[in-house]
Amino acid sequence: MTRSRAHDPNVCGVTAAIAVIDGKWKTALLWTLENGPRRPGEMRRMLPGLTEKVLTQALREMEEDGLVLREVHDVRPLKTVYSLTEFGRDLCAALAPLSDWGHRRLDGMAARVPAETAVRKGS
Repeated sequence: MTRSRAHDPNVCGVTAAIAVIDGKWKTALLWTLENGPRRPGEMRRMLPGLTEKVLTQALREMEEDGLVLREVHDVRPLKTVYSLTEFGRDLCAALAPLSDWGHRRLDGMAARVPAETAVRKGS
């Protein structure tokens, strides 16, 4: 049985961290949970295009990795709520500078596109 990169102590720390957030939706789910606990339906409404199947799979993986806590309230109908663990909040704090860098990159790319278009039109 092979161990996942997220749990292997012999890999680079960055590789282990990226393995935990790997996938299209995990960082977006972390972002939605940063402001407090959410029900699955709430998260799906906040993230158009996210299917119930993919949401369930991502949340299970994030729970297994210790990022989110799943609470099932014994009411009818059952109420499931997800929240960040302390470890999940730590990851969000670690990702904040990367998010800032990404936004600066996007802003730089947006500023370059009009200038490049003007150069091509002038040629």
